[in-house]
Amino acid sequence: MATKLIPFNKPYLHGRELAYIAQAALAGKVAGDGLFSKKCHSFFERHFGFKRALLTTSCTDALEMSALLLNIREGDEVIVPSFTFVSSANAFVLRGAKLVFADSAIDNPNIDFQLIESLITPRTKAIVVVHYAGVACDMDGIMDVASRHNIAVVEDAAQAIDSYYKGRPLGGIGVLGAFSFHETKNIIAGEGGLLSINDERYIARAEIIREKGTNRSAFFRGEVDKYGWVEVGSSFLPSDIVAAYLFAQLENLDAIQVRRKTIWSRYWKNLKDVLPEMGIGMPNIPEWATNNAHMFYLVCNDLRQRTDLIATLKSAGVMAVFHYLSLHNSPYFKERHDGRPLPNSDRFSDCLVRLPLYFDLSDDDVDYICQIIIDHCKNKKCGA
Repeated sequence: MATKLIPFNKPYLHGRELAYIAQAALAGKVAGDGLFSKKCHSFFERHFGFKRALLTTSCTDALEMSALLLNIREGDEVIVPSFTFVSSANAFVLRGAKLVFADSAIDNPNIDFQLIESLITPRTKAIVVVHYAGVACDMDGIMDVASRHNIAVVEDAAQAIDSYYKGRPLGGIGVLGAFSFHETKNIIAGEGGLLSINDERYIARAEIIREKGTNRSAFFRGEVDKYGWVEVGSSFLPSDIVAAYLFAQLENLDAIQVRRKTIWSRYWKNLKDVLPEMGIGMPNIPEWATNNAHMFYLVCNDLRQRTDLIATLKSAGVMAVFHYLSLHNSPYFKERHDGRPLPNSDRFSDCLVRLPLYFDLSDDDVDYICQIIIDHCKNKKCGA
């Protein structure tokens, strides 16, 4: 029986979250867009330079708002990576779009931008890019293709807070960006998300769509004398209690990131000289990208090897997990896919394993996990 129990994730409570929640409750305004919602909006606009930032109840909602803002309709095509969470695709399916899945790069789970142009047709309305593990896609190449074909780019930056592409914050390059504050992310609110708007043409409509299709926000600013239903929309606002929790985390963004990067670097230092010789892949950070230490992952040689490694870690009390299953092979979409093989997406689906990474993970725990992996691979003769 394992002497340790190391979970895959442990939500981090810095200390001021509960005080801010109490402050929000006592202020008598716990619905959306209260004091702490405004503080969060201001933080993102000031710290990352987004033209407008709007909290949502989830990253999924931010993506669904993106589909509404881009007027995605039945018959439109949207290019999406297959190796991603279902929300990246579902937001556009809900508007009637046809999904055109793209493969991952051979050395990175991100979308292979060199394939994108070949997937564009006169019906292509949007390109969704996912910054996997908080590591930037090749945004110059993607934005160049999108610009030449007059196609909007949406950044699924769910994992990418405080990460950059050539000095530009992720979520701030495409016309729209979507972030997650789920409890597994670097900065959390339990659940929660944010829509970043980088094209001023979308700001006014975004406020309306987010407020159930009404101009309620303009009314509260005194810009109209009454508000009514002016657009299709939904209720995408989180409670100010959620925002209060989130703001406490944002205040400690730098400290949280320093610790996460220290953990990530310790994994790298322990494993970099051993696993590649055994044919096991390590995270690839392109020269254009920063690393926000959202995730540390390995890429095994095949499904059997990954299954064995996860089982060994579990028997030692370490909860390591795999990640996405290729969406083009999903039960919902398999019969709808155009039949193109997407081998890199399928390889990451079968071979990628994520290791525990959270603020309270100790250096000793990281060393313990790494030693289990090294011993397992030597005993199993990985790569032989």
